[in-house]
Amino acid sequence: MGATSHQAGAAGRAPAADRPSSLRNVVLVGHSGAGKTTLVEALALTAGAVNRAGRVEDGTAVSDYDEIEHRQQRSVQLSLVPVEWAGIKINILDTPGYADFVGELRAGLRAADAALFVVSSSDGIDGATRMLWDECAAVGMPRAIVVTHLEAARADYAQMTTVCGEIFGADDPDAVVPLYLPLYGPPGPDGHTPVAGLLGLLSRRVYDYTSGERVERDPEPAELDLISGARSRLIEGIIAQSEDESLMDRYLGGEDIDFKTLVDDLERAVARGTFHPVLMAAPAADGARQGLGTVELLELITGGFPTPLERAAVSVTAPDGAERPDVTCDPDGPLVAEVVKTSSDPYVGRVSLVRVFSGTLRPEETVHVSGHGLADRGHEDHDVDERIGALTSPFGKQQRTLTQVIAGDLACVAKLTRAETGDTLSAKERPLLMEPWPMPDPLLPLAIAAHSKADEDKLSQGLARLVAEDPTMRLEQNPDTHQVVLWCLGEAHQDVALERLRTRYGVQVDPVPHKVSLRETFGAKAAGRGRHVKQSGGHGQFAICEIEVEPLPPGSGIEFVDKVVGGAVPRQFIPSVEKGVRTQAARGVAAGYPLVDVRITLLDGKAHSVDSSDAAFQTAGALALREAAAEARIHLLEPVAELSVLVPDEYVGPVMSDLAGRRGRVVGTEQAGAGRTEVRAEIPEIEIGRYAVELRSVSHGTGRFTRAYARHEPMPPQIADKVREQAEKGI
Repeated sequence: MGATSHQAGAAGRAPAADRPSSLRNVVLVGHSGAGKTTLVEALALTAGAVNRAGRVEDGTAVSDYDEIEHRQQRSVQLSLVPVEWAGIKINILDTPGYADFVGELRAGLRAADAALFVVSSSDGIDGATRMLWDECAAVGMPRAIVVTHLEAARADYAQMTTVCGEIFGADDPDAVVPLYLPLYGPPGPDGHTPVAGLLGLLSRRVYDYTSGERVERDPEPAELDLISGARSRLIEGIIAQSEDESLMDRYLGGEDIDFKTLVDDLERAVARGTFHPVLMAAPAADGARQGLGTVELLELITGGFPTPLERAAVSVTAPDGAERPDVTCDPDGPLVAEVVKTSSDPYVGRVSLVRVFSGTLRPEETVHVSGHGLADRGHEDHDVDERIGALTSPFGKQQRTLTQVIAGDLACVAKLTRAETGDTLSAKERPLLMEPWPMPDPLLPLAIAAHSKADEDKLSQGLARLVAEDPTMRLEQNPDTHQVVLWCLGEAHQDVALERLRTRYGVQVDPVPHKVSLRETFGAKAAGRGRHVKQSGGHGQFAICEIEVEPLPPGSGIEFVDKVVGGAVPRQFIPSVEKGVRTQAARGVAAGYPLVDVRITLLDGKAHSVDSSDAAFQTAGALALREAAAEARIHLLEPVAELSVLVPDEYVGPVMSDLAGRRGRVVGTEQAGAGRTEVRAEIPEIEIGRYAVELRSVSHGTGRFTRAYARHEPMPPQIADKVREQAEKGI
């Protein structure tokens, strides 16, 4: 690592791969503001893919080129940046660091074969990044760490490598070790000492960037002393993680292991996901072609990260669930590709970013598009054959044409009008299906209404296209509140959804207060008399009925009982009374919410031989129910959710206190792995409308929760009175 020079790929053309072994797919992850996008641009510059201003030929950025990203000043979507280094095509996947866009991060992890964790030397490592590291470790994904923001006044690379070792190497401290030490330049005017180069621990070489260009030289005596002190730990870690016992014996016996053997073992240990080197990187200085550490990082990616051939075989089934053999990364195998992201282009239409896991994808061929398993997000299961359009390699806003996409590679596919994120593409004569990757549940509701009649006409199509692109968003048409609700991951996710509706699909909507599905019920037995008698010339209207209403256990619904004797209400009008009371019950009797869990008994009534009718008895039934409600104590019932909150142990106390303040009842806690606790509680849904945002604050971004409807139960009188007042005012 760092002992050889490589020729960069040429700008202006799409990197191509003719075999999986010449591909590397790496995803950049880290908290918002860690410097991922800046690092992508620095790598692209070093690889010769962009100019010194970090721009592609049309002048746009290579990543974060979307107008929404410009306005929000942060990444909000997954971006693919393909570059070439030493004859290897590297697909760099830049992911958003903000928690609201974790769906884009999950898609990047699905498409990649290795992860590069980007941490800021001045900001440290947040809890969400720690959790993500543990997730990657659980599936054995190869990982490396790159420290950024070396130019910051508070930057401390040595301290940061120690922190990385403590957090990421908690189970095995020898598995997280730096490959380079910083070479510091003279102090600046502000007293800050900048990093001006790298001391290669394996190569025993110095890579000096003081002149603005990367200059390789021999170390000076003082520098060699620094290298020697850290080199031993690095070598021991590499040999231990590569499980080369004979090499360990030779090393402990005092043999000076040659550089190539060490590099081979390093690359083997990194590719196996057991050793995680720490590197550093900084953007290129003004006028320079290479950023500090970017050459070394590209060398690690091409030499140490696994090829798609090393990825485990992918499990597939037929669309009907029948078993099929696993597929491997073979360009000549059966076609299996997955849509990891969909977006809309005003000129091209829907564009699907796909990862090909097996076979070879070619333009203008017909493929089978299969999507299953996301019905709970508003995505209907579908199986259709579609003819794909052009295959392209994205680069900023540009799309560079490809003649084919082999197994292991990523590319964009045009004109797949039915394909949605998470769908599988396969040969039409041999349809296959990959199980969709786990998606976070959207738990923050956004109720919306069309801004105008013109917007109302376009709303349903715009919403359908929006959720097809983003499976972390769920569309709900609530039959109880009659609201259209977009369930999102957070407030920033909501903002992006509204802006995309407006700018991409031309639909203007207005957020409205989200309503929960309240119910009404009787608190005690009551009686009511409905009298509907009118004479206005011709046939009149005559219907009188007397009812009794009594409460039933929760979940009983509406029960109607006929106890009329002597024909006081003719038999043909009894269903009319029932229809009238049920219609009124659906409209509510106190605050306009559906009436539930009561038995309504028809006891008596009167009819007229000429003026009685079906409509008259329906009206009388409704009047009788309203009169009974006016004389009774009506309870408002609110929905209660079963909440399961997963947090680090240190936040259990604050979370439980917060739940208690929301009228929550904690029903149990239990350990959920090392250092984490699951808190289970029952809590009114009206109290957790914004819990997705508020838990993030209470737990410093480390908490997660799930919710499920439990039941309806009576609302406290003081809160019920407030709800009734709002209902009377039309709020």
